[in-house]
Amino acid sequence: MTSNAVEIENVTLHFPKQRNALKMLMNLIQRKKERFTALRDVSLTVKKGEVLGIIGKNGSGKSTLLRIISGIYPADEGSCKAAGSISLLAGLGTGFSGHQTGRENAILYGSILGHSELVMIEKLPEIIEFSELESFIDEPVRTYSSGMKARLGLAVASAIHPDILLIDEVLGVGDPQFKEKSKKRILDLVASTGTVVLVSHSFGLMKEICDRLVFIHKGKIVGVGDPDAMIKLYYDTTGRD
Repeated sequence: MTSNAVEIENVTLHFPKQRNALKMLMNLIQRKKERFTALRDVSLTVKKGEVLGIIGKNGSGKSTLLRIISGIYPADEGSCKAAGSISLLAGLGTGFSGHQTGRENAILYGSILGHSELVMIEKLPEIIEFSELESFIDEPVRTYSSGMKARLGLAVASAIHPDILLIDEVLGVGDPQFKEKSKKRILDLVASTGTVVLVSHSFGLMKEICDRLVFIHKGKIVGVGDPDAMIKLYYDTTGRD
């Protein structure tokens, strides 16, 4: 992997289908396993220093592919290799404990992302300043609004620059002023991080910062290439205006 940050080869991933209780009981009795294939025979290479975008309709497998790269989901078939440290920006603040303070949650959330307590303590001043939660940082998170939680989540997740940065639709957190601030922070991360893989429905942003786009449809990669060409392929395939 000398020139590649990520190598995905023939990856397939299945999820169990969600059924009602009676259907699940019948399947258990009959020893049947109903599965939904989220990704099918996906192969992809991400070069070191590349900004790669992933586009597709909701439910096409974009976020699942990011979680394969991050190691959250193991593939049922195939392999995924990544070179270097990885940080996934997705679902900001979903692991927060309502009874703990913002400061305590920042350290906890950092540990979930794979960073030591010492590193997170060193990063706390930057996190507090960016989140604009100075007067609330020692209050329980249960007293925070959803926007405040999102601001803290983004501040923590973006505080450390990994070798590979995975971004899953996190550019719209907080009020309008903070949305612009969060967009600038992520663009700064893109500029300073070695490799970036980005999932977004903002095609304008994709064309602005991505070297290539991957179009994924119904769990399969349909095309990889120039952003304009892939966006056209997206519209031609999905029929969306």
